[in-house]
Amino acid sequence: MSIGKKEKILRAAQEIFARCGYAGTTMKMVAEQAGVASGLVFHYFESKENLFMVAGSELIDTMITELRAKTDNCKSGCDALGAFIGAYLDFTVENEKTFPTIIRCSPFSDDNPDLDRDKIGAKFRELIDMIEEFLRRGVEDGSLKNLPVTQTAFMVYGSIVGAVRTRFLTPYKVAELYEEARLFILRSVCTPEAL
Repeated sequence: MSIGKKEKILRAAQEIFARCGYAGTTMKMVAEQAGVASGLVFHYFESKENLFMVAGSELIDTMITELRAKTDNCKSGCDALGAFIGAYLDFTVENEKTFPTIIRCSPFSDDNPDLDRDKIGAKFRELIDMIEEFLRRGVEDGSLKNLPVTQTAFMVYGSIVGAVRTRFLTPYKVAELYEEARLFILRSVCTPEAL
């Protein structure tokens, strides 16, 4: 019974943080959205900062699980990178009501300068580490150009983040933005034979 309530609180928090941001969210708002007493939110998560960190981390963990499932059986580094990018972008659309929590939690965001940016950065680094893994694999199997892996991983992730932020945070409605972002990255790093 309590696991269900804790999960409801977490989902409500993800939706409220996504919609209102960290500063605009109160524990009372989360409690109302979850249909529970405010005290129960504090019981499970102690503070708004902790709730925010757990909400963002849980979303990233869910995303990583999905990304692994979509990339595990890819034949080459280029294929794995393309599957990763597509699955990442699809995840943002499939979780449209909660995903902006990740944008607001991002170490690339200054929305919450008082939060533990090292802890946040470590969680996001898991995504960049996956990209590095695919890049190394692709350089080894010949499907990717011989590029500096770490720097390229950050450039790839920055391109993905830019596309997502454009979709969620700007007034621009760019047709096929996500597909073009995926193709742009792959054209930049994959060998012509792998495309």
